[in-house]
Amino acid sequence: MPASVVTRMGRREGVYVLLEAALPGHAITPLGVLLVDPETDRGWLRMRRDFAEGDEVLEATEDHLRQLLAEDGASTVLAWMEDTLSNAIRVTDRQAVAVDAFSRVVERLYAEHVAPVEVQRFRTHVPLYSLKAAAGGLGEEMESVAEDWVPLPEGMRGSEDLFVAHVVGDSMLPRIPNGSLNLFRFHPQGSRQGKNLLIQRFGVLDETARFTVKRYTSRKVASEEGEWRHEQIRLEPLNPDYEAWDLEPDAFAVVGEWLRVIE
Repeated sequence: MPASVVTRMGRREGVYVLLEAALPGHAITPLGVLLVDPETDRGWLRMRRDFAEGDEVLEATEDHLRQLLAEDGASTVLAWMEDTLSNAIRVTDRQAVAVDAFSRVVERLYAEHVAPVEVQRFRTHVPLYSLKAAAGGLGEEMESVAEDWVPLPEGMRGSEDLFVAHVVGDSMLPRIPNGSLNLFRFHPQGSRQGKNLLIQRFGVLDETARFTVKRYTSRKVASEEGEWRHEQIRLEPLNPDYEAWDLEPDAFAVVGEWLRVIE
C-alpha cells in the first residue's frame, strides 16, 4: 500500500485509567491518566504537577510508575496498580478509547478528566490539518481548519510552518510506520534532492493516491541557453517492495517536508 497522508482517525483501541487522590476529609482529586496500548504493552503516563503541597510525593510516584512501565510493561503495571492502589491514591475502572496516536490521545484524556492543558499555538503545540488544509498552504485562515493541536516532541521548538498528519501505508518503511503521526514543515527551502516530501499529485481524484510521501530525486541538464531544466523527477519509496515512478514538473506540488515520526 503506497504511503499516503490522511486526516486523524481512530485506528486502534487503547485502555485508560485515571489516577485519583482520595485523602480523608477531602474531595476526590484527579492526579493523572495512564493510557495503555494492549498490542504493544506500552503505556503513556501523564501526571499533574500543580499542587501546592505534596509535589515531592507525586513526583516520586510518577518517577516510580515510569520506571515500572519501562521495566515490566504496561499491562503488568496496570494490574499491579489495580491490586495495590486503593487508599490515598487509587485508580478508576478501565475504559476503552479509540486511538490514532497514543501521545495525542493521552494529552486529550488528561485535559478532559484531570486538568486543562494550555495550548500555546505554534509554540508548545502544532496543528493537525486536514488534507485540503495542508495542501492549501500556510495562511491566516489555517488555524480555523486545524482538526486538533498536538504537543510537540520534548525539546523541539515550534514555528508557524510546522504541522502534523497521519501517514498510511508501508511504502516508506522502515522509516515511516503505517498509520503513524508525523511532523512536517510547509514549503521546504533549498534543494529537494534526497528529501522525503509530502507531494500533491494533480489530476488524481482519490485522496489516498493524490497525497503521498516519497523520497524526491531529480536529474537536471543545461539547455543551450545555459539554463537548467529537469530531465527527470522521480518519487522513490523506501520500501524495496514498491517501485519508484517519474513525474513531469507540472504534474505535482510539494506541500511539505517530512521531519520525523511523532508516534
